[in-house]
Amino acid sequence: MANPGFFERQAHARRNTGLLIFLFLTAVALITLAVCLVGYLVTRSQSSALPFHHWLLSSHGLTTAIAVVLLIGFGSLVRWVDLAGGGSRVAKMVGARLIEPDTSDPEERKLRNIVEEMAIASGVSVPELYVMDSETSINAFVAGYTPGEAVMVVTHGALTHLSRDELQGVVAHEFSHILNGDMRINVRLIALLAGILMLGQIGHFMIRAGFYSGGRSRNRDGRAQAAMGLIGLALLIIGYVGVFFGRLIQAAVSRQREMLADASSVQFTRNPEGIGGALFKIGIKSGYLDTTSHASDMNHMCFSESARMKFSSLLASHPPVNERINAIQPGMLARLRSRLRDTEPDQNLRQSGQAQPAARAGLSDLANHLAEPSPQRRRGSSSPIRSSFADNSPIETTKLSSRVGTVNPQSEAFAVHLLNQLPATFRSLLYTRAGAIQLCYGLLIYDLTQTTQNERLQLVGPHPLLRVQQDLLDKLLPALAKLGEEARFPVLELAMPALRKLDPEERAALLANIQALVAADNRVSLFELALTTFLDRHLSADAEQVVPVKYRNYRQVLPAIRRLLSLFARAGTGSPEEADKLYLDAMAGFGTGNEQSRAGKVSMQELRETLEVLNRLSPLLKPAIIDACGYCVTHDGRVEVREYELMRLVADQLDCPMPPL
Repeated sequence: MANPGFFERQAHARRNTGLLIFLFLTAVALITLAVCLVGYLVTRSQSSALPFHHWLLSSHGLTTAIAVVLLIGFGSLVRWVDLAGGGSRVAKMVGARLIEPDTSDPEERKLRNIVEEMAIASGVSVPELYVMDSETSINAFVAGYTPGEAVMVVTHGALTHLSRDELQGVVAHEFSHILNGDMRINVRLIALLAGILMLGQIGHFMIRAGFYSGGRSRNRDGRAQAAMGLIGLALLIIGYVGVFFGRLIQAAVSRQREMLADASSVQFTRNPEGIGGALFKIGIKSGYLDTTSHASDMNHMCFSESARMKFSSLLASHPPVNERINAIQPGMLARLRSRLRDTEPDQNLRQSGQAQPAARAGLSDLANHLAEPSPQRRRGSSSPIRSSFADNSPIETTKLSSRVGTVNPQSEAFAVHLLNQLPATFRSLLYTRAGAIQLCYGLLIYDLTQTTQNERLQLVGPHPLLRVQQDLLDKLLPALAKLGEEARFPVLELAMPALRKLDPEERAALLANIQALVAADNRVSLFELALTTFLDRHLSADAEQVVPVKYRNYRQVLPAIRRLLSLFARAGTGSPEEADKLYLDAMAGFGTGNEQSRAGKVSMQELRETLEVLNRLSPLLKPAIIDACGYCVTHDGRVEVREYELMRLVADQLDCPMPPL
């Protein structure tokens, strides 16, 4: 069975965007009517009074309504454009500092190690990391429009107060939001709320201008100022009524997703006490963001409540902490309270609240199921770990879509072992722009002879940053040869934060250099195809743009499916006859019934166009594409490196994070 969690949540996230727009428009309509009512009461005269519904259709009423709609739309548009920079812009908005990849701070290095493990194990690029240095509370959030360009922000309190297991639980919770497509709607919600809030801000300005400017209260100007102050008071009240409904929208969109992310955190880490302990400490120390004026705007994005508010039971974007802990594992709250009783004052323990009844049985059962002990704990393994394709050992030919958007013990063990095997100098080079660039060159030449390497490198131009730096290559190439083929994509993912720091011109020049190296021998290997397509996708000018859904059935994209499965059938077999049979078997799942034989050779450009088309499928249709490709590469019970890299390429281009097989 395909993984319903990942693909259904992707589809649900897209539906939530439409729901969010509907709720926003409803709030705008109600606010507009409220402002028009104020305008009606202020402007109507006793001699020519009109009923409100007639006044609303008059020139005064229509002008007022249009002005309010334009004002709210302008406020939202300004913030929308401001946040077009993606997650990094959100991080800077709250005053967060970028954590340099080669940081020497032990707490920051601990966070980076955890994030890199999770990224490699889940098959996504390593997000950029930020820290809010002035925040002593415990909180975190992720922001961005696509998983490949996500950023993760944590408070200084999260780094200093949480143990490694607890911090890992928080990171896994945030990775769930990355994988499930929650980030995009979170950023858009900030922009929509900004428009609603603008009315209240204008009302506050008018109150100050009307009531506090002083000096002329007895003349006509004074009366005008008083009227302005009263109108401002009305707008302030209406504006914050709008904010009230905006907070209701936040809560409606966020609450269920937070519970699902908690359950996913347990699934990813197989350690319920990690995230449970983090939530318990938040219950004692709080997660409120006190040093930024955007705390309430960010409330729905954060790991826990970031802003104090009244009517918290109604307006809170997160379920109560105790309810979340009990939903993860019933009885955990009592254990955590008992564990801290000897180290925390009793008053603090009482402030964290009494244990509440467990949440719905369904979610509790899910948490219990996800929390079952793993046969191999992450940090308990010291033996060498090799991926299944590394030693060409048989694998279980299950549907690969069931692995998308997940972390399993094998992929996590692979990630931990790989990071432990990386030489310190090699790993530090991946965190610099120059080192990441040389890595891209090294991945294309490390298995060639010295003479051929020198010939290929002559194709790279003398750019100050993008030129060949032989001293760096001499440190990278031996490690690449020792690590082997299975490490190529993971180390590239580690280098992505540094590559994303390149400006647009440098990115374009780097892609051109890589294309020149690939074309040097007049043939394109599957790895070269995967590498160039991956970099083109994540370093292009439109890398952060969301791909809209265009196709909702397979008939619309059958030519693209044929080309893709033709390529996989040829890659998964050794003879044309076997490839034809495998192709027909894979295509049978799409119910065409009239397939004759596979297509001819698929060029690099055709594959890119094919994947661009298929990425516009509805999320619920993508599992069948992943499974058909997976059938071709696993039909013989083995996955070779070149097959995995092709599978990884397709999954990445379809926005389906694929962990190591």
